[in-house]
Amino acid sequence: MDIHNLFTDARVPSSGERFDTLVQQGNVVIERIVSSSDITPSEYVQVQDEWVVLLTGEARLEVAGRPVSLKAGDHLFLPAHTPHTVTQVSQGATWLAVHIHPR
Repeated sequence: MDIHNLFTDARVPSSGERFDTLVQQGNVVIERIVSSSDITPSEYVQVQDEWVVLLTGEARLEVAGRPVSLKAGDHLFLPAHTPHTVTQVSQGATWLAVHIHPR
């Protein structure tokens, strides 16, 4: 059994977001996302369900055309095919995302 720390090597990128896969098992992928405040909003429409929790920082998203504000500890379930865009995020915001791919 290997023990890892979620915040080890969580360097903030100079721009955009960094996605690190932590676990991939069957149809589930768990990733850590570290955000720079210098982002270019991009819409995601994914084939998989996603559950995401904001561990540190603050973020603003648009989910299916509706504004959503998150603070540390807030989590959100995004069903497959739900359009979502991160529009603003604090420097160094850290997320944990669980992707549940169709079988």
